[in-house]
Amino acid sequence: MSAPLFLVESLPTADTAILEGAEGHHAATVQRLRVGEELLLADGRGGTAAAVVTAVGKGVLDVRITSRGYTDAPAHRLVVVQGLAKGERGELAVQAMTEVGVDEIVPWTAARSVTQWRGDRGVRAREKWVATVREATKQARRAWLPVVAGTPDEATSQVAGRIAGAAAAYVLHEQAEERLVTAELPDGGEIVLVVGPEGGVAPAELTAFVAAGAQTVRLGPSVLRTSTAGVAALSVLAARLGRW
Repeated sequence: MSAPLFLVESLPTADTAILEGAEGHHAATVQRLRVGEELLLADGRGGTAAAVVTAVGKGVLDVRITSRGYTDAPAHRLVVVQGLAKGERGELAVQAMTEVGVDEIVPWTAARSVTQWRGDRGVRAREKWVATVREATKQARRAWLPVVAGTPDEATSQVAGRIAGAAAAYVLHEQAEERLVTAELPDGGEIVLVVGPEGGVAPAELTAFVAAGAQTVRLGPSVLRTSTAGVAALSVLAARLGRW
């Protein structure tokens, strides 16, 4: 089994370090790492450091750095505009998309979104997405921490603006003729995927996105839930772009 990964604000520059705070508690108390066990530290910006535990305290570890590395950012930045979903479906989508390689997630208040992020509720909901991304990044042993955009969410006009500035953009739509598996992809840059809420993308939204430069695509004959469509689309792109 691969060594567990812990996210830190910055990687240690010395040959020894102390892992404390929330990550130290998780390592020492929850995962119960012991002297001699290996772990990875990552700054979420591509930098990593392999380490071995030299001492264990209450919620803290002393570690010795054994090697350092850096993972370049991929040539394509995969951005998913996720329509807000009710219940835990949004968080499930965020978790799975992080594990399969999303680089940025944009919460979108679509016309047909049952859930609305307003005021303090919106701030708390977005914070849950951020926490979910962080934990999924650690689970997947990713060197890059995906970004959760939105303040706390994006309106349709803002999404259209994001589409206009992207290298390519695709709206998942069950009636599209083009399939994502055969759609033309750019050589690099930002790729935006738009995933509608449970009720789908409204006609006016679709018109706005297409006018901004997006292409409608479908994944296959099945109609997927909003919590799984983005994951499936990212999987297709990961394979086509050579990430997998």
